Formats: sequence, C-alpha cells, structure tokens
Amino acid sequence: MYLGIDIGTSGVKAVILSGDGVIAAQQTATLAVSRPEPLWSEQDPADWWMATNKAVLALPAELRRQVRAAGITGQMHGATLLGSDDKVLRPAILWNDGRSFAECEALEAIEPGTRAITGNIAMPGFTAPKLQWVRHHEPDVFADVRKVLLPKDYVRLLMTGDYASDTSDSAGTLWLDTGARDWSDAMLAATGMVRAQMPSLHEGSEVTGKLRGDVAASWGMNRVPVVAGGGDNAAGAAGVGVVSDENALLSLGTSGVIFVATKHFRPNPDRAVHAFCHCLPGMWHQMSVHLSASSCIDWAAKAMGITGPAEFFALAEQAGAAAGPELFLPYLSGERTPHNDPHLRAGFLGLGNESDAGRMAVAVLEGVAFAHADGLDALREAGTHVEELSVIGGGARSRFWGTILASVLAVRLRYLDGGEVGPALGAAKLAMMADTGASAAEACTSPPTRQMIEPDAGLAERLAPKLNQFRRTAAAIRKL
Repeated sequence: MYLGIDIGTSGVKAVILSGDGVIAAQQTATLAVSRPEPLWSEQDPADWWMATNKAVLALPAELRRQVRAAGITGQMHGATLLGSDDKVLRPAILWNDGRSFAECEALEAIEPGTRAITGNIAMPGFTAPKLQWVRHHEPDVFADVRKVLLPKDYVRLLMTGDYASDTSDSAGTLWLDTGARDWSDAMLAATGMVRAQMPSLHEGSEVTGKLRGDVAASWGMNRVPVVAGGGDNAAGAAGVGVVSDENALLSLGTSGVIFVATKHFRPNPDRAVHAFCHCLPGMWHQMSVHLSASSCIDWAAKAMGITGPAEFFALAEQAGAAAGPELFLPYLSGERTPHNDPHLRAGFLGLGNESDAGRMAVAVLEGVAFAHADGLDALREAGTHVEELSVIGGGARSRFWGTILASVLAVRLRYLDGGEVGPALGAAKLAMMADTGASAAEACTSPPTRQMIEPDAGLAERLAPKLNQFRRTAAAIRKL
C-alpha cells in the first residue's frame, strides 16, 4: 500500500493506493482561506498539519499499517516563512494572492534575465515576489526568515524533519533555473535570498526522508520513506498517466489548468504560459492557469441561493448551452494566462428581465470554458499541439459542462475512473516508484476511461459569437 497526501487550498486529501494501482481508500479534511485585505489570500500552516492528521487518521487502520512509502503534493507557490526553531513567522501567502503585483515589475527590472532564467513572467502568485512584498512591507519578518518552504514541504518538515522539495513545485517559486532544474543564484540575489534559505532539491520519486517516529506511531504506520512528490498539477498529471511528450490534461479544481507534458523545456512567458519541471526526471511541462474554475460554481451557487453544485448543474442543463445573451467573466481572483492581471475581476453582462438562475448558471460554465480557450491559444502559440485532454478534478463530474468545454476548446475530452481523486493519486504513484523501482511508464499508467466527450460542431458554432464577445469584453474591462 502507498499513501498519497495532497495539501489543497480547500482541503487536505489522503489516499491509499494498492500495489496493483487500485484506490483502496480516500479521505478529506476541509480548510478555510483568510482574505483580510483586498487581493490577499492566506492560510495558517498549522491548519495544514491539523487537516493532514485528520485525513490520514480517517483512513482504515488496517490499510495504514500496510503502507510501504508515502508521497506528498499540494498547492503551489505558497510562501511559508520559518524563523529559528522552525517557528512560522506569519500566515502563509497563497497562490491566488495578488498583493505583490508591484514587486513583480520591480523584480524583472532588478534581474532583466528573469524570463530567460525561469521560463516564466513574474506573477503575483509566484513565491519570489511574495518575499519581496514581505521585504518591503514587513521588514522585521523578512529579517527573521531562516527558511522558505512551499505548503507541502512545510507538512513534509513536520512529517520527516527534512527541508526538502521537488523540482516541479520549486519551479513555481521563480527562484529556479527551470531548464537546469537547480536554484538560480541570480534570482535568489534579486530578492535578497540565498541558497541556505532554500530546501534541498529532488526529483519527484526520490526519497527525501522517513516518517518521524512520533508521527509514525500516531498514524499507526511504520517509519516509511517519504518521496519528494510534486506540485499539485504535476502530481495530478502523473496520477492519470500524462507523462509522455504532448500528453495533456484539463484540471477543473478551485483553479483551472491545461497541462501539457513536454520532453523539452518550451516556455512562452510573454503570453503568461507557465513552463515548469515535471515531477518526473528529464520531463518538463507547460500550463495555462486560470485562477477561478470550479470556484466560480461554488461562488455563483452561494450568491444565487442554490443548494450546491448538483442543483447548479441541473439548472444550467435545463436552460441549455448558448441559451441566451448572458455572459460571465470568471475572474474572481484576477487572472494569469493570458492576462497576468491580479486586478481583473469577474462580472455578469447581458442580463435582462428574462435572465433567470438557469441561464446565469450556464453562463458561468460557458465563461470558464471561454477563459480556458484563451489559455489553450497561448499554449498553441508556444508550439503545443493538443487534440485530447484527460479531465481530472471535482469539475469532472458534469458531462454537460464537458460538452461545452470540448466544443469551445475543439478537443475531445477523456474522463477517467478516479480522475476526481486528483494529485493525491499521483503522489502515491511516485511513492510506489521509489519502493518498487518501477518506471514512470509502469507506475503512472492512465486509469480506465469512463467516457469520451467529442466536440459538438453545432454547439461550437452557436457559442463562437459569445466567445468573440467574451474576448472583446475582457479587453474592455481591463481598461476600466
């Protein structure tokens, strides 16, 4: 048995995978996000550890006793600042925090080679600009920083006592020479940091340590090895077999991601495409990242008094795709690809007396699909060819939404058994690789296909004018 732990934004998921690749058990413990100021998004790292323990201990004890290795993954980019004795100096600044927008421009001026070194444009979501913000606004905190860890790596520290990370998650800090898969001294210097403040770097299936004795005893497990793991998107890709050149997936979680595995480092920073290391040796990946995907459904359902996602999808399907002029811009937390604008905000347009909850709900689903079409265009500009996307995440449950997405993106969608498990499954598979010596091709196989959704040419034609209007409107709203 292999344990996979995912430190997500809305919850921690723990999964146990059998040696033959079957999910034996899974549990989730919820997390909350704090937004004390406009553009801010924070969590208390202590909550990650509390939720991790809760999720792991909810797994059957007899399965925990059989675990041979563990892997860990989680939300990327979060800045967990540690002082002496590993004391947390302030709440962690999360991936969807936009406060460091001014620091991004300044960072690229300080180090003009930023995009060439990292393969990425400086964005407020990345870790390095967050440290610049702390340096400018909380200098006493910055002076006390001994280590900076990503969210999953802080949990690793409590699990094993080791300061360690993997190249895929670390690529999202903006401190990595992504092509060389090593820390960049130039990027560290640009933010007043040094290598000693960074964790050691490993490939995803490399062992970084063993469970501490007290943690193993508490969890009813042996002191099993813990592997480096990966950022949530890379681990999610490994979980569903997106491990070869041009394999691609669509992740519909809190955020939305189109992820393409590449055997070469292929950046396109000017269009806000993310180019990171994969969690597998000798592989990289490209991503278009959209800060709000399924979170738009949760927000809209709450705002309209709808009981939850099931009722939301039912109302949308009853209204029908392309039902009316209603248009939704899904920028609840700003946007990354292709706009890189933390100030961009969501909005409904085209509402009339005839607009109802169903038509507004379907507009939300269409709006998220339109944003992903912008992202896919940016990937294609970087030389990526995509004909099929494997779908993972909570949004993978709706066939109706899948039809809209496939038609707008002009790609077929492959829905996988267990695809909703997400990154925790990939973390467990990386642990399996370390324990058994299996290759990525052997361990990171694709789950069985549950259904395929082909683009609907008629629906694509009906939605094309709305997509054009969406793009014109997004450009106009940015100017306002």
